[in-house]
Amino acid sequence: MNKQELRKVYKQKRLELSATERLKLDDLILIQLQRLSLPIDVNTILSFWPLEKYAEVNTLLLTRYMEVSIPNLRVAFPVVDFATNDMQAVAVHEETDFVENSFGIPEPEEGEEIAPEEIDLVFIPLLAFDKKGFRVGYGKGFYDRFLSLCQPHVVKVGFSYFQVEEQIEDTHQFDVPLNYCITPDKIYEF
Repeated sequence: MNKQELRKVYKQKRLELSATERLKLDDLILIQLQRLSLPIDVNTILSFWPLEKYAEVNTLLLTRYMEVSIPNLRVAFPVVDFATNDMQAVAVHEETDFVENSFGIPEPEEGEEIAPEEIDLVFIPLLAFDKKGFRVGYGKGFYDRFLSLCQPHVVKVGFSYFQVEEQIEDTHQFDVPLNYCITPDKIYEF
């Protein structure tokens, strides 16, 4: 299937999961994340706020686990400029206020911008992924553009409630593949 078809199928599949099912699946994904052995030392992570309206994996739970596991971890969240289609990473802390942007996505209200090349690990939103590590996002390309500015060693991790697709038919040269995708029962490495 192509990205548009996969986007439609997986948006619907996620919305069909009950809140109770998602809580259980989030816990299973956390267990898999705890088993992940990262190839580099992680000092800075870029996470994202999960959108309830899209039934996204609870990345706040996963980010909190990383904070507890890695002393002095610097955590950032994305802030998007829809006029330029650019994204920046902004450092957050316990007192950071988040405000919804025009698309209803919570972003840090203020904070220090972190250069892309300083980020070691990125949690990346997705709807589906394939056996080569390519993913279907929401179609704006923010993450692919941002990742092209990061160091080559940056670790890219996606999370999915569902299993891998054989192939996304319409990937292109600017698509940046994941290093890992974590599902409730498996860690896929690419």
